[in-house]
Amino acid sequence: MRYKIIYTLLLITMSFGAYSQQKVTLSGTITMKTSTETIIGASVFIPEVKASAVTNAYGFYSITLPKGEYTIVISYIGFESIEEHIILTGNSRKDFSMLEKSKTLDEVVIKSNSSASNIQKPEMSVNKLSIATVKKMPAVMGEVDILKAILQLPGVSTAQEGATGFNVRGGSVDGNLVLLDEAVVYNTSHLFGFFSVFNADVIKDLKLYKGGIPANFGGRTSSVLDIYQKEGNNKEYHITGGIGAVSSRLLAEGPIVKDKGSFVVAGRTSYAHLLMKLADNDNSVSFYDLNAKLNYKINDNNRIFLSGYFGKDKMDFSNFFSNNYSNSFFNLRWNHTFSEKLFSNASVIYSKYDYGLKIKFVGIDWTSDIRNYNLKYNFSHNLSDKLVLNYGINSIYYQFNPGTIKPMDAKSPINADQLEKKYAWENALYISADHKLTDKISLNYGLRYSNFQRLGEQNVNNYANDQAVIFNPELQIYEEGTPTSVTHYNKNKKIIGFGNLEPRLAVSYTINDNQSIKAGYNRMSQYIHLISNTASVSPLDIWAPSDQYLKPEILDQVALGYFRNFRNGKYSLETEAFYKKTKNKADYIDGAELIAHKAIEQVLLNGEARAYGLELMLKKNTGKLTGWLSYTLSKAEQRTPGRNAEEPGINNGEWYRANYDKTHNLSLTAAYQLTKKWSFGGIFTYQTGKAATYPIGKYQYQGITVANYGERNINSLPAYHHLDLSATYIRKPDSKKRWKGEWVFSLYNVYNRSNAASMMFEQNRETGLSEAKRISIFSIIPGVTYNFKF
Repeated sequence: MRYKIIYTLLLITMSFGAYSQQKVTLSGTITMKTSTETIIGASVFIPEVKASAVTNAYGFYSITLPKGEYTIVISYIGFESIEEHIILTGNSRKDFSMLEKSKTLDEVVIKSNSSASNIQKPEMSVNKLSIATVKKMPAVMGEVDILKAILQLPGVSTAQEGATGFNVRGGSVDGNLVLLDEAVVYNTSHLFGFFSVFNADVIKDLKLYKGGIPANFGGRTSSVLDIYQKEGNNKEYHITGGIGAVSSRLLAEGPIVKDKGSFVVAGRTSYAHLLMKLADNDNSVSFYDLNAKLNYKINDNNRIFLSGYFGKDKMDFSNFFSNNYSNSFFNLRWNHTFSEKLFSNASVIYSKYDYGLKIKFVGIDWTSDIRNYNLKYNFSHNLSDKLVLNYGINSIYYQFNPGTIKPMDAKSPINADQLEKKYAWENALYISADHKLTDKISLNYGLRYSNFQRLGEQNVNNYANDQAVIFNPELQIYEEGTPTSVTHYNKNKKIIGFGNLEPRLAVSYTINDNQSIKAGYNRMSQYIHLISNTASVSPLDIWAPSDQYLKPEILDQVALGYFRNFRNGKYSLETEAFYKKTKNKADYIDGAELIAHKAIEQVLLNGEARAYGLELMLKKNTGKLTGWLSYTLSKAEQRTPGRNAEEPGINNGEWYRANYDKTHNLSLTAAYQLTKKWSFGGIFTYQTGKAATYPIGKYQYQGITVANYGERNINSLPAYHHLDLSATYIRKPDSKKRWKGEWVFSLYNVYNRSNAASMMFEQNRETGLSEAKRISIFSIIPGVTYNFKF
């Protein structure tokens, strides 16, 4: 009996070993045939065994199969599918090149999530955009704008017309982690929100995570917008550009070493300030930006990239104020393939955002900036056809300059000053897994540990009872506290530290090839904060690190969704319900002054926030008429209760609407291809008006009428809605010539709706009566742009 048991175990072991040896790995890179640009998110499918894989952010795929003969199918939206017979006898590397279906000008298109693989994947609360029709979506002045496209998605909105940034599922603007080639972008808007900082000509791919955020991302609590620039054509030279009514752009790309290295350089500039001068307008607004990227393929296993961006905005409003701000970054990356199953990416990144404000009638010149030095090292490990691991490290060193203050001229009463600079170090370790448990159940789970340390050199104020804000019981108001002492911390000396575990989980249950149910949970930590109590079109941005008074925000979010494709993917439906709660949400005391404040903790209290809602997106993916209807029903609230029984807190400690709360958010987007020459696009948007606080009375003080305001954000601005239309004309769509051109005609705000950016309450000097004035920014705006490529 003993020998029989041993013999049986030996047979099992030998059989298992033989089976394991039969498993081989097929890996490689998928690129565009005309330029060898890598393709992100291409599908690799083996029908014989129903195995699949998707290319990562660098175009790399890996799939493990038993030895044998197979049919491999490569597919991607906007490209001709590849079907090839292969024989696998051992580990193999095979690269594929895909041919675009259309040879017209590059466009940006919202990808259909209608494929069976997207139904089965546990990925939820994610929207993707890739290169190939957002150019057909109307935009201000005819300029294609990726952020305008994002705003048409469910769960995404903007606080008001002309505001910078965007809000996701009731989150604040600073809760969005915006990455361009892995580098942080702190301000996403140009020219009052007319344009985004992302030049669509140079964008390769982007993905917006509203929830279910993978463990390799962290540091923010609302969303992740992950954008990659093109790598350039390494076969031939091309020029792409556009000439518009307000701005123009130009892109050049080509090989450095043919089939091994390439470059891409793109620039944009506006000339609205010149038009204003011609019209004898004293105001001036302008922007410019520059994108650049180099890459070189050392061999099949090693590739290096160098990318950068610089953009600047200048705004000058007569004798009132002027405002400048700029983003810049540099990124050096190294892709390395260790084996058919193990891929890595290492990045060293420098980012900077600076902003300045001159208030002319006061005579103050104020500048501020935030810089970070970022190291990332990520690994993608394909353990089997059912299990893929992603793990790595991320380390960021921050430098904050909250303000350099100078007098504008000798007559200014302002004294020069330098607010104390602040330093911090954020580190993270993470691991996540894509795990296909059965044919119906797929999981994505992971864990991230983040650590944040405030560092010297700095003087830190100490307060009685550790309260930088005190409550005045006689006046029933909060006031700035007075420091009792100051503690000096030497350079790199730890002031305070925080550490948080951030679990992530997403699960997908496939009902059939066309239906699935998905659920997700994620915890996020945010250690740096945008200090701003305005949604003004002129951004007032002060970034501050967490400390003993300004606590890190901790978010927990759950989501549940139902996804379905109809009529072989011609139509698709996505529905999601979400609930999110945030601890340590910073709130401002009434009357808080933020500009040049030396101790920002004296005007801040820590509260909490919550948001919940239902999102729906119905899409038509094929045919001459394509588009989608998105609708969001949601609520975003904030509360800051008193710290003890005697204190009322903010707004009497009750929940109140967040500044970015939008109960209803409806968007209808359509594109119609009439002929090869003519195509049309349209967008209708409706949103509940932004939360606002109106006066509930008035009183006289020394002969001046003063408004008395009620509870915070109990009122709303008028509803926001407008219609945009566009038409695109291609004179010779079938031309074989290298030069290709198109005209884009657009009309923003077709019926000239005066949407309120804010309401102003004042006393009429002639009648003495109180009156309310609606402040609007955009009226009807026509635009025309000529795009070309050769």
